[in-house]
Amino acid sequence: MAARGSDERGAVVASPLTVIVGEEELLVERAVSAAAALAAASDSDGGDCAGAAADVHDVPAAGLTAGELATLATPSLFGGASVLVIRSAQDATTSLAAALTRLARSLPPETFLVVTHSGGAKNRTLVTDLIAAGARRVDCPTVRRFGDRMEFLRAEFRAAGRKADDSGLRALLDTVGTDLRDLAAACSQLVADTTGVVNQAVVARYYHGRAEATGFSVADKACEGNLTEALEQLRWALATGTSPVLITSALASGLRTLALVGSVGRGLNPNALAADLGMPPWKIDKARQQLRGWTAAGIARAHAAVAEADVQVKGEGASAGYALERAIGTIVACRSGDGLDLDGRRGIGRES
Repeated sequence: MAARGSDERGAVVASPLTVIVGEEELLVERAVSAAAALAAASDSDGGDCAGAAADVHDVPAAGLTAGELATLATPSLFGGASVLVIRSAQDATTSLAAALTRLARSLPPETFLVVTHSGGAKNRTLVTDLIAAGARRVDCPTVRRFGDRMEFLRAEFRAAGRKADDSGLRALLDTVGTDLRDLAAACSQLVADTTGVVNQAVVARYYHGRAEATGFSVADKACEGNLTEALEQLRWALATGTSPVLITSALASGLRTLALVGSVGRGLNPNALAADLGMPPWKIDKARQQLRGWTAAGIARAHAAVAEADVQVKGEGASAGYALERAIGTIVACRSGDGLDLDGRRGIGRES
């Protein structure tokens, strides 16, 4: 993913100027590391200081002055490559942005400049100026769509020389969640500890039941109105180490999916809706089945209960488990419309 080129011998060399655009932290980190590694490798190919470690300066743009930038960009008296990484350039002051552009246009020998930018509108001109100065651009957009996460997992296994089928990839997403760092770590673990094609059975066996009791399975049971199974899944998930915060996140995600799918016509084909809603057809079908018994008001009240539980599990409550049990009870009550939570009180699930 790092910017690179080839010398006259065909060897891979680093670009002296790289701009990394996007907010996906894992991809940004990989791009920065790859650019720095290529710079070090380029320096080790020859010269008086061949083999010496590259001098790396990794600093945030916020608070950095043009004078400090000039100091950091000064070549080392001892020679060797110098890699200057400027993080979050969208936070650069006007004077720093101008200094970065000037530096990019006339980089000292053996100096490599790597600039990261969130990709938003703030200081977007700086990205344009750096590219005009010859920077190689590396895009690291946020991975939000289900299909993109599936492709990320495929690429992880492919890079490791392994294959995974769709059932295994879906099971991994259901088990681990959507954070790319967690998914990358899970792929590494499965590659190291299993053999053959990674499928649903392999994932389920590796996680010893966690694939059947994650925050998402808890959310599914709650949204379906199955209080007993939802509480069983919750207690098993907590017992196997699933973070309470991930469970509240899954509950909120499940309710948002119901609201989103419920806002479109039931007669529309899931395949046609997939691109517009940003979710696979099978997930739309599942949400439509779960929507039975729900009203818009009920979903809104259930979402409020999850928000309250989220506050409790993040430190304001004495027991995260109790807060989650109450939230699940309220969700089920909101779906059935009887208006009763776990304490038998009316109100949050009551339809007017």
